[in-house]
Amino acid sequence: MARSTNGNPDIVETRNLTKEFSGDVAVNNLSFQVPAGQIFGLIGPSGCGKTTTVRLLTGVYRPTSGGSRVLGEDPQRFSQTARSRIGYMLQHSVLYPDLTVWENINFASAIYGIGPRRGKQLRRALEFVELDEHRHKAVNNISGGMKRRLSLAATLAHDPALLFLDEPTAGVDPVLRRKFWDHFARLRDEGRTLLVTTQYVGEAAYCDLVAVMQDGRLLFVDTPSGLRLQTYGGELVDLRATSYFDPAVFDSLVAVEGVRDIRRVDPSHLRLVVEDAGTVMPRLIEWSQAQGVGIQSVEEYQPPFDDVFVHLIEQQGIPADA
Repeated sequence: MARSTNGNPDIVETRNLTKEFSGDVAVNNLSFQVPAGQIFGLIGPSGCGKTTTVRLLTGVYRPTSGGSRVLGEDPQRFSQTARSRIGYMLQHSVLYPDLTVWENINFASAIYGIGPRRGKQLRRALEFVELDEHRHKAVNNISGGMKRRLSLAATLAHDPALLFLDEPTAGVDPVLRRKFWDHFARLRDEGRTLLVTTQYVGEAAYCDLVAVMQDGRLLFVDTPSGLRLQTYGGELVDLRATSYFDPAVFDSLVAVEGVRDIRRVDPSHLRLVVEDAGTVMPRLIEWSQAQGVGIQSVEEYQPPFDDVFVHLIEQQGIPADA
């Protein structure tokens, strides 16, 4: 397997991956790599090609052109060893409502041929998603959020090294979404690799690498901080005055080393684009003292990824509501 720039082997590699359905292009010429031991977020609106991409990478669909390697193999020719190392959580539940939580996860593990001593492993998976105490309940008597957690536990039943999680947080409340991402971070910290699709662009902040998709195309692949830098041209610092900023001081402010741009949020609040927030903020305090400007606060600003996503696609000439 190839190696990424951080030195980890690439668990997933795609090269010009394309899928058409009756002449309609669902996935258009995708090329990216997923390094081992990271959370790779595939983010974009509904219908942009995320699920189709996952189905190509898991061998469900055959590509129209291009190709991919997953765990060093062609998904269309996966060995049994490769299949046993992959977990795939579908976007829509495939649970059996009349069976109990335990019976569902036990059935999932049997599909993967886990031996007769699988009980301890299944209990561990249920404990991981905090469902062990509910294991004797019928699935049709548990909440929607618990069903999503059970789907994740079933995906983990055979202890896979690589997880494809297709819209795992769709339809769940914000508190549970955050708990899911806590689970994902623990899985990553245990050495697993995760490819997670989501339409909630704010979830990019929880990923190590983010791929932004729109209309079947890959717009960007970068770290969360890298996407912010692409969007705004630097890091952001909020500067708040005790009264208001006199425009007469702007020339001296933009001359502070590391300040690239000044944006007025309101009369007493400026947002600065800077090279490095940690380096520039002490200089801003020195500037305020030299200029006699009363400063209430100086702090780095992390823009919400909803804003980052809108700016990125607009920079591509794509309407934000497309």
